[in-house]
Amino acid sequence: MSDQYDYVIVGAGSAGCVLANRLSADPRVRVALLEAGGRDRTLGIKIPAAFPKLFHTAYDWDLFTAKQQELAGRELYWPRGKTLGGSSSINAQMWVRGAQADYDTWGDGWTYDEVLPYFHRAERRDGSNSEHTYGTDGPLWIEELRSPNPLRAAFFGACAEAGMQRLPELNDPSIDGYGPTPVNQHRGRRWSAADGYLKPVRHRRNLTVLTGASARRVAFNGKRAQGVLYSFGAGAIAEAHATREVIVSAGSVHSPHLLQLSGIGDRDVLRDADVDPLIELPEVGRNLQDHLSTAVIMHSPDPVTLVDAEKRTELVKFLTLRRGMLTSNVAEGVAFGRSHPSLAVPDLEFIFAPVPFIDHGQVKPAGHGITVGVVLLQPESRGSVTVRSADPSVAPQIDPGYLTAPNDLARLVEGVRQCQELFATSALRPHVSAPLEPGPGETDLEEFVRAQAETLYHPVGTCRMGADDDSVVDTALRVRGVDGLRVVDASVIPTIIRGHTHAPTVMIAEKAADLILASC
Repeated sequence: MSDQYDYVIVGAGSAGCVLANRLSADPRVRVALLEAGGRDRTLGIKIPAAFPKLFHTAYDWDLFTAKQQELAGRELYWPRGKTLGGSSSINAQMWVRGAQADYDTWGDGWTYDEVLPYFHRAERRDGSNSEHTYGTDGPLWIEELRSPNPLRAAFFGACAEAGMQRLPELNDPSIDGYGPTPVNQHRGRRWSAADGYLKPVRHRRNLTVLTGASARRVAFNGKRAQGVLYSFGAGAIAEAHATREVIVSAGSVHSPHLLQLSGIGDRDVLRDADVDPLIELPEVGRNLQDHLSTAVIMHSPDPVTLVDAEKRTELVKFLTLRRGMLTSNVAEGVAFGRSHPSLAVPDLEFIFAPVPFIDHGQVKPAGHGITVGVVLLQPESRGSVTVRSADPSVAPQIDPGYLTAPNDLARLVEGVRQCQELFATSALRPHVSAPLEPGPGETDLEEFVRAQAETLYHPVGTCRMGADDDSVVDTALRVRGVDGLRVVDASVIPTIIRGHTHAPTVMIAEKAADLILASC
């Protein structure tokens, strides 16, 4: 079977939803959006605090890394959204753009001043709003938490004692300080990319959204992309034919995997997987970067934490008032710090959660507690995503290469040490007691990091953007060596930002829409 469109977009995540909206705004243009997952109708997606309940379900790709030798040989779990909205439907809703200095290294057209209008285009900020900091009429609601936990104030007090400054907005371009987390919520419920961009335009007759449609490879006529082969489960293979462009927005794991399945990548890697090479582009799947986080978890004598969020009274409060513990995004506050005072821009992040967040929230805590996640924002380590088989159902090998660069471990250990100092402040000390086992005070800090560190869910870089010939896509996000093919998602980010990845992914897609339309 074959259907013809002007644009075929692979992946209905943060980027794909933006592109589907913007490209279909012209009623003369036919757009197809292919999503491997199903619809986002479950109540668990709408309840902010329930996102860990979506892990290891049909809404999650349920990925695992290769064994990480620098992390005690562990295979780490990587949840990735598999539904309309992608990971924006299963994440912690944090709208954290990162530092101005990060974007200023991306190249022509991508400096902070040049991309800021695209952030503003996406944003609908409700509540406090510093001048020029946010947009106010975009598709994505950005609000303050409606029922913040009272222990967050103690965390902020600890940050002040440590010499940090309170930011007027967490998205201040300097990121030098602390503040409450701006969240993608509207009146207490999650507001995903699908909510903001896709659902308001589903009525458009020129937009076709196919769920349960798994992309198998990009189809080419010579070296021009002409469509996408996809299937519904084990059913017949169909083709969505693209007269203008194929746009791959499947994320930092599945975008390079789809390119490799389509014959674009390192020839030796492709042949090892029984894939016929089309274009020699060795950097496809390389340059993988991710934020590694080590959670320091302490018992708390205060019976006010999110341990009680599953009580029936809290569900009633959420359903009737859109308030209460279930409106928490769990990661309620953020502070940015430095592993060394000589650094011009922070390289550490401290994320406050008023709950013992154990094993991605999969373990029910025994008693009340507080978590501070210590995050290394600018890791030097690099990894890869590698196709293993010509069969699209075989997941690629994910090897983040965590802590393989010599300085990463020392900087993360310094962050854990600073976290211990925060817990020891007069502001926070009365609200914590003993660490949950194993605690950093009971073991060597390096050993603690190696045994406890996990992903913060921010993989980027596997289809690196650049002006150099070795980059996977150019600064207009066009795949090198072929025509009619772009990659638009977090995989094009050349160097990981000192922030979170949902906001920049939306920005990238907003800018890409302009680039695509300008090339018509």
